[in-house]
Amino acid sequence: MRLNPARLLPAEHSCYYLHGEDQDALVEAAELLLADGDPEATRLRVDVTELARIETASRNRGLFGPTYCYALVRNAQSANPKQTEHLLKMSRSVAPGNRLIICAPGIEWRKALHKKMKAETVLPQCEFALPDVAGFTRWLGEEVSRAGLQLAPETVQWMGERLCGMRQAARQLIARLGCYDGGEGTLLGMDVVGELLGERAPGALEEWCHAVAMREPHALSLARRLLAEQQVAEVQMLSWLGTRMQQLLMYRWYQSQHDRNPLQAAKVFGDARNRVGGEVRCWRGAELSAAVRRISDAEKLIKGASLEDKSVVMERLTLDLVGAERLGV
Repeated sequence: MRLNPARLLPAEHSCYYLHGEDQDALVEAAELLLADGDPEATRLRVDVTELARIETASRNRGLFGPTYCYALVRNAQSANPKQTEHLLKMSRSVAPGNRLIICAPGIEWRKALHKKMKAETVLPQCEFALPDVAGFTRWLGEEVSRAGLQLAPETVQWMGERLCGMRQAARQLIARLGCYDGGEGTLLGMDVVGELLGERAPGALEEWCHAVAMREPHALSLARRLLAEQQVAEVQMLSWLGTRMQQLLMYRWYQSQHDRNPLQAAKVFGDARNRVGGEVRCWRGAELSAAVRRISDAEKLIKGASLEDKSVVMERLTLDLVGAERLGV
């Protein structure tokens, strides 16, 4: 018996088999099934090695009338053959009023437990497949609205792309955004969200990456300012610049394949989303490949392959990338 994840509640069955790749959604649904129903029921969360606890609790009828037992098996995907048979036996003999929730996140279809559970045609089963970006973004938008926050649509879309499937992380981010909102309904933009996700560079670092990507001569003075005045680590500069060049390379490739959304396919995030389209026109494909290799070589020098002053390495790298003829392609 297949069930829709959106219609599991209110609980109508005595046993459930939950499986699939979307582990956050699966765990969340299992907890809601465990919480639903008789408030006086005994509630257990057990591993597959502790099945005897469920049987002991379900046999305890209480001194003042029956008490029910709701049990959640958290890791059925780890069951050995003996535990598999034990779980099957339990799923077929849940006493009226009790509830058994068998969770097998990430279980492979070849596992004996999964095959046998799927063969139980009368057993309520629910699969939590990995969500697509559109579906997760809709869920995220609902959570943002429920929290009373105001986010620009493009910000919610970006969050959905970066956090797809990670419900707990998304909820933690929303809770932190509430601290910035202050209960005033302020419109929060990409800058705040990007800072909290750790995917937004300091302003001057982003400007340097953009200047290099646009092959503008003043990129050299920006590099010197980052190194001398702001004391930005060379490794951080290389990380951000390397990511930008790889994004440009992948964006160019997906463009050539006539992808409907090359920005999304190339995983371009943050401020770069508004800039990559203009930056990519400054490069040929062979130059982008050479630039990525040149950054990798500079990283080796920075990390100890040379005794040369690190600031000199960074300045020469900037010059090589800005000057069209210096890459040798």
